[in-house]
Amino acid sequence: MRDGENIRQVAGLGVDYIGMIFYPKSPRFVTMIPTHAGIIPDKASPTDLKAVKTVGVFVDEMPQNIITRVVNFGLDVIQLHGSESPTLIRNLRATIDPDLHPGIQIWKTIHMPASPVCRNIIATCLQYESCVDAFLFDTATPQKGGSGQHFDWSVLADYVGEKPFFLSGGIGPDDAGRIRDFHHPNFMGIDLNSRFESAPALKDVDKLKSFLEQLK
Repeated sequence: MRDGENIRQVAGLGVDYIGMIFYPKSPRFVTMIPTHAGIIPDKASPTDLKAVKTVGVFVDEMPQNIITRVVNFGLDVIQLHGSESPTLIRNLRATIDPDLHPGIQIWKTIHMPASPVCRNIIATCLQYESCVDAFLFDTATPQKGGSGQHFDWSVLADYVGEKPFFLSGGIGPDDAGRIRDFHHPNFMGIDLNSRFESAPALKDVDKLKSFLEQLK
C-alpha cells in the first residue's frame, strides 16, 4: 500500500500488517513515505495505527537499499520475495539487529507453481529455517506476485518445518470458507492483495471489511 488515507482506513479494520512494495517493476512500487497516515520513521502514529506493523517487500534488492528503507520507513518486517540466499539473509539481519532495529523480522517467500507438482519446492524451506522468522507461500509468476492466481494448498501438508507461514497467491473474497477449512499447525495468517484492490496499491475497504467479517 502507498496511499496514506487508504492505509488509515485499512488499519482501522484491525489488520496486523500493512505491506509496502519496494520492487521497481511492480505497479505497487512505493517511492515515498505515505502521507496523512502516520506511517513515518518515528512511529508517531495515530491510535488506530500503533498496533499495525509495516512490512517492506523486496525482490533481489541490494542489502544497503533494504537497510535504507528499514530506517527511512520504520519497517518492522522485511519480506524477501526473490532468490535471496541464506548467507545474504544472515548478513542482513546481523547488520540491522540490534543496532538499527532490534528484533526486526525477516520473512522469506517461497514461490509455488500453480500446478500440483510442486512438492519438491517445500524442501527448499529447510535451507532457510535457521535464518528467517516466517515463510510466505505464494504462487510462482513471472511478475513476482500480484497475479490473482492460486496454487494447490494441499501440498503444504508436506511442510514439516518449525517456522510459521502465511498463505498468499490469489486469495479473494470467495475464499473465506476455503481458509476456514485449511488446517496446519504452523499456519500464521493470510496475505490479501490484488483481488481486494480497486487499483494497484489501493485497497477496496468495503470488500476487505466484508471478507474479514466472514472469517470471524
